[in-house]
Amino acid sequence: MKPNDTRNAIYAKRVAGKLVAVSFITVGELLFGAKKRKWGAAKIAELERRLRGAVVVPYDRELCDTYARLKAETRAVGKVVDDNDMWIAASAVRHNIPLISHNRDHFTDIPGLVLISDAPVIKEISSQMVLSATGGEEI
Repeated sequence: MKPNDTRNAIYAKRVAGKLVAVSFITVGELLFGAKKRKWGAAKIAELERRLRGAVVVPYDRELCDTYARLKAETRAVGKVVDDNDMWIAASAVRHNIPLISHNRDHFTDIPGLVLISDAPVIKEISSQMVLSATGGEEI
């Protein structure tokens, strides 16, 4: 996260005093975002500094097996998860690390994943709007 990102305040208490780990996929996504937005040297150096403060979870054969199992299990119940999100989830499951994400919908209902998210539950909010729009009672 960027230093001025409002989510910092939400999640800072979750990671205070803890060893932070990020998936190798997350590192790739962060670097891609920086290149896509044509960040300057100072911003990239700050990103690199922050990444040095975290453990990067690498891939290994067991991670590949975990990815394949989770992808098959979620597909079997009709849930499709973006490949990069599945790699991130598999990294957390493989190493028994809770996953902190503000993208709750991306990671909900993945078997064995401990998800920590302070994001609002959009499905519940959306379902209430549908009831209201169709003349049903608001909850």
